[in-house]
Amino acid sequence: MTYRLPFMLATILQRLTACLLLCAAVQAHALTAEAARAMVTGDTDERIAALQAAVAQPSEATAVFLRALADDAVKVAGERVIVLQDGKGRDPVTGAEVAVPDDAEDVISNNRLRGEIDTALAALQLFGTDEKARLAAAQALMKEPDLARLPLLERALTSETSARVKEQLALARSAALLGSDDVAQRLEAARALAGSATPDTRLLLNERLSAEDNAEVKAALRAALATINERLAWGERLGAAFSGISLGSILLLVALGLAITYGLMGVINMAHGELMMIGAYATYVVQGVFQKFFPGAFDWYLVAAVPLAFATSAAVGAVLERSVLRFLYGRPLETLLATWGISLVLMQLVRSLFGAQNVGVENPAWMSGGVQVLSNLTLPYNRLVIIGFAIAVLLGMGYLIARTRLGLFVRGVTQNRPIASCMGVNTARVDTMAFALGSGIAGLAGCALSQVGNVGPDLGQSYIVDAFMVVVLGGVGQLAGTVYAALGLGILNKFLEGWTGAVLAKIAVLVLIIVFIQKRPQGIFAVKGRTAD
Repeated sequence: MTYRLPFMLATILQRLTACLLLCAAVQAHALTAEAARAMVTGDTDERIAALQAAVAQPSEATAVFLRALADDAVKVAGERVIVLQDGKGRDPVTGAEVAVPDDAEDVISNNRLRGEIDTALAALQLFGTDEKARLAAAQALMKEPDLARLPLLERALTSETSARVKEQLALARSAALLGSDDVAQRLEAARALAGSATPDTRLLLNERLSAEDNAEVKAALRAALATINERLAWGERLGAAFSGISLGSILLLVALGLAITYGLMGVINMAHGELMMIGAYATYVVQGVFQKFFPGAFDWYLVAAVPLAFATSAAVGAVLERSVLRFLYGRPLETLLATWGISLVLMQLVRSLFGAQNVGVENPAWMSGGVQVLSNLTLPYNRLVIIGFAIAVLLGMGYLIARTRLGLFVRGVTQNRPIASCMGVNTARVDTMAFALGSGIAGLAGCALSQVGNVGPDLGQSYIVDAFMVVVLGGVGQLAGTVYAALGLGILNKFLEGWTGAVLAKIAVLVLIIVFIQKRPQGIFAVKGRTAD
């Protein structure tokens, strides 16, 4: 056993040495009372220098203290610094509870200091265990580059294991090197940042270009900006295309109801926008019911709101058809005036019930956020859901009109009412059901619109003219034409907005529609057969 004793003593000595070294390292990285005091006393530059020095030696105590500074939960009493936590005073170094003197003064941080504190907190997160937090910290340091943080970034790069975070850290390091006095380092940074096609990088390079005095570095910065601008241009084009498709899907939902009431039945319904508004308010009511009685199932309130929005608007449309419109078929001017008056009545009724102010309809949790496709292109979930919803409504309506008994009756009454009546079709009932169907689809459009904006009494007025333009441009009574016209107008409008602005884009689209209708009055798709006459 004696020969094992030296080996055991050597092992114990090694472990003891390791523990001592670990304790020394922890002590070196721990927050000290002097460091805490330096971060809260003195002028702004001195406090910022103390902040940067503390971040260079990260520790959990430093992070806790900086969070307290950010929350204005730090006091100074003479030479002592006290952190307020849960209504009690604590020592920032040991965490022990201490008394808060009556003469303790609040630590005041100006906007510049607050920005430095936020950046310091982001820097401390570089060494956390959460990969998303480390990535967010690296992105924050990229936006606020500082050459003084270069050692911190290099240490984080050395210890980082995630390739995605490491890439962002390398870009943050390059952004910091843009402020170096070494021309070679600035050149290296400019070339490295050319691979970061983000708006933040573009802004950073533009700012550096205005301050750069070296011709070679300026050329590298311009080359990097050209590369970034080219890549960002694709994101902007794709973003405009997606916005156009999104607007087109909304126009399609709004116009589908008109494709029945105006396209098939020939009724100029100026109250169509208000039927849409009723569907939006029905969604708002369902939201309120779920918030009060079923808060745990709030994320699924739309499942109940969709059929209720359809049923409410369809019921109002049926009442409108049976009480007013049935007496005005074949008299378009009287129909237009009557439905316009009804739209005013419906708006005033909603104002009386819900107030004149807009009401907010919240997105469910699964519709919040979006898909990050490019650095400058995010596809919101609510827009994606609305596009899918519009496709589903279109397919359902196409099946209903082409494949069901109701659709057959609607097409028969539309094409030749006397013959359909002679064949035993109750034309009055078909008129009511068709108008209710178009009104219900308007309610579905209102339900969808409530997810992308506020709901108010004037909601329908923003879309009614565009909806009529879609139906006329697509071809009266043609569902395929409605689809092409809605998507075409949406995409054209968004692309023109990027060049001319929203108002001029709207005017340009209207002029193009007028010219097109002059050349082709029947729209994109003309009605074929004898009914064309």
